[in-house]
Amino acid sequence: MTLSRPATVLAFDFGLRSIGVATGQTITRTASEVATLRARDGVPDWQTVDALIRDWQPDLLLVGLPLNMDTSMSDMARRAGRFARRLGARSGIAVEMVDERLTSFEARGLSSDIDKQHAIAARLIAETYLNAAGTL
Repeated sequence: MTLSRPATVLAFDFGLRSIGVATGQTITRTASEVATLRARDGVPDWQTVDALIRDWQPDLLLVGLPLNMDTSMSDMARRAGRFARRLGARSGIAVEMVDERLTSFEARGLSSDIDKQHAIAARLIAETYLNAAGTL
């Protein structure tokens, strides 16, 4: 889905214990970290997720797809896909998966704070989408 008008995206870096969240917008193709949510075996506090969606009112939700380096599906990619489907079903907002290979590695290079790393990875996911959308 390519957003053809000014729009807000909310990006998620899925993890089993933590889920990073960032927001971005299509006008400047920039993104900012929002939060790192706690999760239990990949399940967040859905009320907190719902509140973030209400607050940011995104036009599109993005979930990082942690493919293996050879582009094959990993177990985490399958789990992220389930999270994305649940997120879309709960919110009624379109969800796109974004290749997030190396975002966690890059986030570790940008901060030593493990909680902040997840939100940074979510920002990188949003930026990847926004930059790709700007070239279409």
